[in-house]
Amino acid sequence: MQPWRFALCVVFAFSGLSAQTPTWQPSPGHTQVPIWPGAVPDAQPVASPEDDTATATKSLVAGKPWVWVGNVSRPTMTVYSPERKNNGAAVVVFPGGGYTILAIDLEGTEVCDWLTSTGMTCVLLKYRVPGEGLFPRSASYPKSGPYPESPMALEDAQRTVGLVRFHAAEWHINPHKIGVLGFSAGGHLSAAISTHFDKRLYPAIDAADKESCRPDFAVAIYPGHLALSAAEWDAQQGTRKFVVRHPATADKELGLNPEIPVTSQTPPTFLLQAEDDHVDNVDDSLAYYIALKNAGVPVEIHLYARGGHAFGLRRTKLPITGWPQLVETWLGAIGMIPE
Repeated sequence: MQPWRFALCVVFAFSGLSAQTPTWQPSPGHTQVPIWPGAVPDAQPVASPEDDTATATKSLVAGKPWVWVGNVSRPTMTVYSPERKNNGAAVVVFPGGGYTILAIDLEGTEVCDWLTSTGMTCVLLKYRVPGEGLFPRSASYPKSGPYPESPMALEDAQRTVGLVRFHAAEWHINPHKIGVLGFSAGGHLSAAISTHFDKRLYPAIDAADKESCRPDFAVAIYPGHLALSAAEWDAQQGTRKFVVRHPATADKELGLNPEIPVTSQTPPTFLLQAEDDHVDNVDDSLAYYIALKNAGVPVEIHLYARGGHAFGLRRTKLPITGWPQLVETWLGAIGMIPE
């Protein structure tokens, strides 16, 4: 993400906010469950109330406001059961928000409403993010990702996929049909866990951490942080600077972030982005697509001329907003849900 794009993202995220309840809660009938039974790994100091919540009332999406959550230091997951005949598939959803906030309804609960209507189980991960105030400047990086600048969000993702697989029988899930779906920073998180599943970033704490955290499929919607150029910019943003090591001949625009080590074991992936996305460049999707293709990983990409960024699955006149049907068709084609 380039500096001007990040600035635009921050303006979009925090403009026109009105304070709401101090703590986000899922809809009635659903319960948040902490993913860590004790202390969280790589805990960061908390400077303001946990789970700060606000509503964006000016930067509307499809004519409606959206809710964001920040200052999350105790991550949780919320399980949404299928609303129709259970097909056995499950999706862990990663809302976006620049690893600073979480668009908890636009890219979270609304996504779960769609997934459960298709017969899938949805698990909404409220992963760690510092919120508007960010982490203290003394921290190695003032956000919860991307990895390796900060490991917290990826730790939460690894833990959650393992928990879902551990509880698969109890929740009537096929342990071989557990995927991830993320937006923006959450799209990067989908790619990160797709390439960092062979070893946990934290010491195992229980039987759930003995389960594989490899997703069986991944969906990344307008992802960021995937191109080499984006990685180089990220590496210079914290008080502690990083060097992104890469071959001198690497393509800065279409070369892949080296911290996303694609192999033939990376799960099948669906990518979607708009060419007029001025927050995360379309090169992020293209770089990941090229790497997946070269590794022999089944991958499908959809690019649209118009759409911008952060539209969730709210339908507008723009064709890109019809993407959920494309994902359903793709999941059927790879055998994750009935065609």
